[in-house]
This record gives sequence, structure tokens and C-alpha cells, in this order.
Amino acid sequence: MASYSRRRFLITAAGSAAGALWLAACGGSNKPTAKEGGSGGGETPEVSGATLGFIALTDSSPLIIAKEKGFFAKHGMPDVKVVKQTSWAVTRDNLELGGSKGGIDGAHILSPMPLLLTAGRITKSKQPLPMYILARLNTQGQAISVSKDFLGDKLTINNAAGLKKVVDAAKAKGKKFKAAVTFPGGTHDLFMRYWLAANGVDPNNDADLVVVPPPQMVANMQTGTMDTFCVGEPWGQRLVNKKLGYTAAQTGEFWKYHPEKAFSMRADWVDQNPKAAKALLMAVQEAQMWCEDPANLDEMCEIVAKDKYIKAAVADIKPRLAGTVDYGDGRVEKNSPYTMKFWSENSSFPFKSHDKWFVAEDIRWGYLPASTDIDALVNKVNRADIWRAAAEAIGQKAAIPASDSRGKETFFDGVVFDPENPKAYLDGLKIKALS
Repeated sequence: MASYSRRRFLITAAGSAAGALWLAACGGSNKPTAKEGGSGGGETPEVSGATLGFIALTDSSPLIIAKEKGFFAKHGMPDVKVVKQTSWAVTRDNLELGGSKGGIDGAHILSPMPLLLTAGRITKSKQPLPMYILARLNTQGQAISVSKDFLGDKLTINNAAGLKKVVDAAKAKGKKFKAAVTFPGGTHDLFMRYWLAANGVDPNNDADLVVVPPPQMVANMQTGTMDTFCVGEPWGQRLVNKKLGYTAAQTGEFWKYHPEKAFSMRADWVDQNPKAAKALLMAVQEAQMWCEDPANLDEMCEIVAKDKYIKAAVADIKPRLAGTVDYGDGRVEKNSPYTMKFWSENSSFPFKSHDKWFVAEDIRWGYLPASTDIDALVNKVNRADIWRAAAEAIGQKAAIPASDSRGKETFFDGVVFDPENPKAYLDGLKIKALS
């Protein structure tokens, strides 16, 4: 298991998307239908509510909007609770507890976490907690940020010389380049490790990776206790707005239309309440379409900015959703192709090929054993079948991809992941730490 610094950061108890390139106004067959009541086809959900967790991040918007705009109620689930979690570790703990015992039934979650929970690798009990991934909540919309101290080094997605310079400078001072991520084995951890390794920096030996909850990233950068972090918006934008650092890269530059958060539920809850699970998913899908409609951008930002949700200024949330990216180092991009997507480009569909990459990378860094049966784990967790049923029920049959695989994926360094042969991918990587 990859090691993390034991040094504590400023983590308190409270601290433990759309421009012209968005979906064309969610027009035509992509607009939510006006069906009312039940979960589609006259089905009545077994229960009227569930408790869903979220972290203060822009990509939690579909769950928030599904609640605030009445999509859950529309589909027969008026008693859904959407509850803020202070960290991904708290999300994990509350999922393990379950809604019936004061925890949560499902969550806005880092896509690898349901896989790791199901494998029993991150539960406090050390026992498997079977989970289902029902949807991807978004693609893109994260960032790798660095301290303003490195403005002169012009760090980008592929400036290996610049990155080596700052890492070597830290070594010369008897320190390690300190990189913050949001959860061991989660998306930001995997993206950070890939970025470092692809630029010749061994994340286990040449850097010090530490875990910090998303809302606390900027505060820790302000105190000078980290050099770089990877996290979802709006925290990359806030860092730039506060002139404390700059965006080295949007994660869409790392991997275009990469999967990010998931909507995941405890498997036992879904198995006991299949109609309710489908109703929840239908509501989330409609909320995703609503979130990506440019006509709703201002209202969405006002809603999710509230203290009970993200607790951030609209000025931190809106620009990058609208496609305007001020990197904070002189680069300003309009109509960015790397903005957060909620529905277009098949962003909601949970491709199994993407989950295979997450499992492969967690094997790469020792979070999962090399003996892991990738196909078996992904097939157990990924419920693309429920996604298809829900999409058809809301009149979105045309949005259903023909395959569970998006095919081969190419990363910024030219490396290709073939989901049909994860072993070849792992064998070809130079820097890794297999267990």
C-alpha cells in the first residue's frame, strides 16, 4: 500500500458546469421529459426516500439539483436527503454504517471508491462492502494546481524539465515535493501519481503524497504546507482567485473526457429497493441534463454556492463551468474543451472500460493486489444495466451507448490503455509499485 505522510495538515473537524461548447442547450431529444410520478412505467418505489452524501465540489451538483428542483420528488422519492460529508473518509465511514444506522445509503463519490469498498480494501472493518456504481456524475472539471512559488517554473501537463527542477530543489533542502490528494486510490490520487510518473518523478520516492479534504486544499496552500494538489472545482479556481497559486493543468488535458465522480449506492440497498434505485437514477439523469443546459447555469451556481452545499462564491464556481479558464499564470482560455460535462459526450454513462482503468491503476500503486480479477470486480460493481433502464424510462433511449466500453484511451504522454488487455498496460509502465 502506498505510503502517506503522517504530518497533519490544517484539517479541522468541519474539514475532515456551461459555455457554447456544452450540450447545445440540451436541445432536441436530450431535454428531460415531462413524465410525472413514480419511477417510470407505472412503477411505485418501495420507499419514498434515501440518504445520499456529497462533498463540497461542483461535480456534486446533479444530486443537489435533483433535490432542489424536485426531480427526486417527481419520480416518487420526495423524502430523499442530500447530506454534506466533510471528507471522502467520512463518506466511506457513513456508507459502511448505512442509512438505517445513521449513515448514508449512497453518495456522490470518487469513482474508484466503490470498487475499493467492494474489494474490502478501504473499509474500517477490513471487510468487503458491496457497492454498485449506477452512473458517472461528470467527466473532466478537475485540476492540478501548484503554488505561486513556482510561477517562474511554468509547470504544465508535460513540462518534465520544470517539474524535475522543483523536485530536485526540494531534495536539496532535505525535503520532498509535497503533493496533496483527496483520498488514497481515488481519482485525484491516481491523476497526481500519473502526472508525476509520466514526467519522470517517482511519486513514492521523489514526492510526499498527503491526503487533504477538498475544501481544505486552498487553506493548506496558503500556509505553504504543500507544493501541489489535485482536486475538483471550485477549489482550483479559488486558488487562482486568491492569487495563491496557478493551474498547471486541467485534468481534461491529462485525459480528455475522463470519468470523475460516480453516483453509487450500497448494493444491499439497491437489491432491496430496485424500483427506488431506478427512480433515484432517473432523477439524477434528469438533473444532469438540467445542469448542463446553459440556460440554467446562473441558477445552478446560485443554488450550489449556498453554505449548506459548496459554500463558495459564485465567482469561484461559474467561470470554469462556462468554459473560461484563467490558469493564473498568464494563460487564459475561452471556450475550453476541458470543462466539466454532466450529460453530453456520454458523461453520465458508467463505462466499464473506465472502471477497468481505475482498477488497473490501483493495482499499479499497490492499493489492490496484482492478483485482482479486474473483469470480475468491475462486473460486480458497475450496474450499467440499471443506467440503461432508467435512461429508457425517461425517454433517453437515444443516449444509451452501444457498448459498455468506450474503447482504447490515450493519455497526454501517448500511453494507450486497452481495456481488453489491462495487463499489457501495466507491464508497459516504467514507474509503479505493484503489491
